Amino acid sequence: MRKEPTDVDASVDVNTQVRGTVAEGFEPVRAAFARNFATLGDRGAAVTVYRHGRKVVDLWAGTKDVDGTEPWRRDTAQVVRSATKGVAAAVLLLLHQRGELELDAPVGDHWPEFKAHGKDRLLVRHVLNHRAGLPVLDHPLTPAEAADPLRAAAAVAAQAPVWEPGTDHGYHALTYGWLLDELVRRVTGRGSGEWIASEIAAPLGLDLWVGLPDAQAHRVGKVGRIEGPEPSGVLRARPKRSVTDAYADPSSLTRRAFAAITPFPDQNDPAFRAAALPAANGVATADGLARFYASLIGPVDGVRLLEPATVERARAEESAGPDRVLVVATRFGLGYMLHGSASPFLAPGSFGHPGRGGSLGFADPESGIAFGYVTNGFRRTVTADPRAQALVRAVRQSLTA
Repeated sequence: MRKEPTDVDASVDVNTQVRGTVAEGFEPVRAAFARNFATLGDRGAAVTVYRHGRKVVDLWAGTKDVDGTEPWRRDTAQVVRSATKGVAAAVLLLLHQRGELELDAPVGDHWPEFKAHGKDRLLVRHVLNHRAGLPVLDHPLTPAEAADPLRAAAAVAAQAPVWEPGTDHGYHALTYGWLLDELVRRVTGRGSGEWIASEIAAPLGLDLWVGLPDAQAHRVGKVGRIEGPEPSGVLRARPKRSVTDAYADPSSLTRRAFAAITPFPDQNDPAFRAAALPAANGVATADGLARFYASLIGPVDGVRLLEPATVERARAEESAGPDRVLVVATRFGLGYMLHGSASPFLAPGSFGHPGRGGSLGFADPESGIAFGYVTNGFRRTVTADPRAQALVRAVRQSLTA
């Protein structure tokens, strides 16, 4: 039997101290977290791990702002970018679980205007498994337009697919959020951010928002790009030429998918954080992200979100192979990335979602692990940040020691 978590105050250097708690046996996570600051360039970050609904790791260090001096505190939250997608996916899965939404129903059954340009047979599950064929917008939205749910919904409804829906897959970096948000609005009468707040965050007491309330803005740190040394070992491999070329070519699906909002919003802008963009602008603490995933696979203080059958549906492989947007091979279930070379999680049965540049949340039903990592320093990584991966390896080590 593991002992209760013990206090930690492990010095990394004169400027950075790791604070928080770890349960006996999870000390490798504390050591890996400290190394992220000492060798991988982290400025401010937190990691939380639950096992079978009980918190076993809760660590934080560095500064609240990427370029500041105010210390990161237990309740510091950050923008988690595409890690938001995993939270948003739970909305459609819960609606399905409650009998309010059929995964194999055409989206147009709920949203008649969406049927334009041959999208009448595009299914709800295609939104979740990235097979909708709508990763780009021919006419990108401005930040203000992107934050307007009516304008954004009209844009994706008017867009012609770039491949026949259901026949292939490609990461819907930004359009995923507008597709999902309007579906939720048509089914429930509420936007996804409001739905998440009342049906997911409130019952679990999560520090997690899609559409940050003004009252919580003081807790959120400033994010920014950082550079860090390349890690040793397999993760040191440089991207293939095809990947580099795809990101460099303005006409590629890769560049166009990430440019669906042009120019991309300032992620430190209060207006951006207050908008509900369920593909890209969730704000969370590491505990909020980990506790969410813990509630998908088991009870947390008596609350469980997904039934076992829904979990199995969520993590069953729906898409696999070369991704038409990310170029590398990816695997998706229903709204979640699955363990694979592009986005390694804990084990083959794990499911979750990274955020471009660093953040990561996932669950592993077999081990009972739920994981959340948030940071204010975004690196150039898309799906497998070396800092998050170091922590995942440490969790694996803790379980096998």
